[in-house]
Amino acid sequence: MNVVLASRNQGKLDELRPLLGRRIDLLPLPQAVEMPPESGATYRENALIKAQAAALATGLAALADDSGLEVDALGGRPGALSARFAGPHATDAENIALLLSMLENVPEDQRRATFVAVLCLVRTGEEPIFVEGRVKGRILSAPRGEAGFGYDPVFLHAGTGLTFAEMTPGMKNALSHRAKAARALGRIIG
Repeated sequence: MNVVLASRNQGKLDELRPLLGRRIDLLPLPQAVEMPPESGATYRENALIKAQAAALATGLAALADDSGLEVDALGGRPGALSARFAGPHATDAENIALLLSMLENVPEDQRRATFVAVLCLVRTGEEPIFVEGRVKGRILSAPRGEAGFGYDPVFLHAGTGLTFAEMTPGMKNALSHRAKAARALGRIIG
């Protein structure tokens, strides 16, 4: 099945392609397609907005990922605003810097966090399909690792003692929130 990814985030495309395997041929979003702002209050709302827009613009089935980081000590923030935490055009480094400044006086054992990914698949004439993946960890006081994107360098995975930015792509694809969501989608679409 040909499916366009409703994102310009190359990291998401690179992660999702091998996770979806042979079931879905994930295509990049054409440059001419303009995506609407993520105006939803939840991951699910934002994923649906993006998937519907990409499907309408391309005439193809569309897959959207809306994901974020929920930090317990910050009442679940940045949440659905993770990509725009430090402002609408913030870089990953700016988002991480703001997060770390907000956690500066929070002890290590109270920096629990959850990475969340919601995937939405929109196909013509069918109800949207939503799946979710979650993974637990904690936020470090400084970035570690060179791989990944977003908050990966400061998210310490609970089971491995590694940040997502320290993991090989294969290891991250076995453990991440996006991997869990992609596996759930694979079970639904067969």
